[in-house]
Amino acid sequence: MLSIDVTSVLVDDQQEALDFYTKVLGFQVKTDLDMGASRWLTVVSPADPDGVELLLEPDYNPSVLIGDEPAAQVYKQALYDAGVPVTSFASDDLEADYERMSNLGVVFVLEPTDMDDVSVAVFDDTCGNLIQIHEVHPEDD
Repeated sequence: MLSIDVTSVLVDDQQEALDFYTKVLGFQVKTDLDMGASRWLTVVSPADPDGVELLLEPDYNPSVLIGDEPAAQVYKQALYDAGVPVTSFASDDLEADYERMSNLGVVFVLEPTDMDDVSVAVFDDTCGNLIQIHEVHPEDD
């Protein structure tokens, strides 16, 4: 049986991403290893410190190009321009997280919106990505 251990989000600046993902989103550092030109830098939810790790992965590998640009940057920009979030994080209270993050200067491209049994919001992570947060509504009995 497979399980998800590490997933990644491509970032244009690992330190900026680390600051945003820890100071604004509230994640905590799990691993920070110097890899020379970059770092193996993962964060986790403090609610599940042994859970799935999010790798803040650099998007600037010059060995994989599309034209003159790193492929990861082309991919990221295409998703961003299309308004497609690269991932989604769960929230226990979407309205409270939206208010807290907005007060910290986070730019939302979609304010909290109800969609059947879930509410979603989408924000810019300052690292070239749109990120969705969602709250699942309890089922009516």
